[in-house]
Amino acid sequence: MQERHTNRSKYFEEQAQTTSKYYIPYIKKHISATPSYVLEVGCGEGGNLLPFAMNGSKVVGVDYSVSRIEQAKQFFNERGQEGTFINSNIFAFKEYHHQFSLIIVHDVIEHIDDKKQFLSELKDFLSPGGCIFIAFPAWQMPFGGHQQIANGKFISHLPFVHLLSKGLYTFVLRSFHESEGTIKELLSIKHSRCTIEHFRQLTSETKYKVINQQLFLINPNYETKFGFHPRRLNKGLSHIPYIRDFFSTSCFYLLQPEN
Repeated sequence: MQERHTNRSKYFEEQAQTTSKYYIPYIKKHISATPSYVLEVGCGEGGNLLPFAMNGSKVVGVDYSVSRIEQAKQFFNERGQEGTFINSNIFAFKEYHHQFSLIIVHDVIEHIDDKKQFLSELKDFLSPGGCIFIAFPAWQMPFGGHQQIANGKFISHLPFVHLLSKGLYTFVLRSFHESEGTIKELLSIKHSRCTIEHFRQLTSETKYKVINQQLFLINPNYETKFGFHPRRLNKGLSHIPYIRDFFSTSCFYLLQPEN
């Protein structure tokens, strides 16, 4: 397991840096106005929301984890920024309907089983003209199974191991003495995985228009994590279904509901 997965303050700062340098410029390139009210689903410690708050946006973060929400409140307070953080399922809060000009779903959709229902219900929280920024690693890319969260150094650095059959994958994880909790989480991700093709199909079925798609060979997150400068996937390769999934370490999408 990498240090950033245990040092949450460092993880928070990395998120904030990446959002400020890459996510916000990407969003502003396609949406001229600065979003006034921003929601992040699965916000964790809230690092992605910090730059928005510093730019004057009102921000709301929702996460299932009590500890992450408490950390978000603490980190925002330490930096003198305001934000609302809720330990819950966002769909339990009807009072937020039609309020957000931007919704962020970053590295979350691949953990959700019923993606179709999730995307359908998310529309209710958008204000008129609002949009959704979704980013996720393509399932078939080298670390699309999030195996970097494994405790063992070998497994956490082993590319494509998540593409093994469920039985063989479980056997390998147990052979390297991963905890049952970690194995359960990794198998859950394998079950709920997200490919580019499946995601595009879902956007069509749930009546979203894709404002922009950008696939990355080198994830913008890797700059703060590893010192690698982001690199977009070759335009020709990015249009080849299924093959592109093996090379897309991050997939950026901006969505708006169809009229």
